[in-house]
Amino acid sequence: MRNAKWKMLIGTAALSIFLLAGSAVDTSAQGNSRWAHEKNRVRKQQKQYEKQQARMYRIYRNGSYYQTDYRGAELLRQAVNEGYRQGYRQGQLDRRYGRSGGYYGSTIYQNGTYGYRTYVDRSQYQYYFQQGFERGYQDGLYSRSQYGYYSGGRWNILANILGSILNIQPY
Repeated sequence: MRNAKWKMLIGTAALSIFLLAGSAVDTSAQGNSRWAHEKNRVRKQQKQYEKQQARMYRIYRNGSYYQTDYRGAELLRQAVNEGYRQGYRQGQLDRRYGRSGGYYGSTIYQNGTYGYRTYVDRSQYQYYFQQGFERGYQDGLYSRSQYGYYSGGRWNILANILGSILNIQPY
């Protein structure tokens, strides 16, 4: 009888080890499958990003086109957004302190190069920064969100407003 208990105990232990080993192999296979899926997803994103980088854009302004690549287009988008943020801040300050000089009196607006990087033409950057600044100033002065929105601790210009300012077209 003692032998029967030992045989049963050993058999149960062997079966448990077998089942655990089988589930570990299955879990490992699932893990490898997930890893391969993730690797393919990252590879597709990388290809899409590289394709986007190679694309050229043209931006229509004052009757002529300005040509740039993806990086230049991104910098001009940043110029509008940064202009909006700075303008909003200036508009808030003018409202708080009762100043009525308007955005033209702001040295940040006049300079128009806050956040500028030399990859794009300085005059282009200034123009788009000032476009964002004007709209941000109006929103900040009147404490509204007509041209932008607040998200993640930052003010950003609305996508449709950004699109109408930049008028970027891939080609």
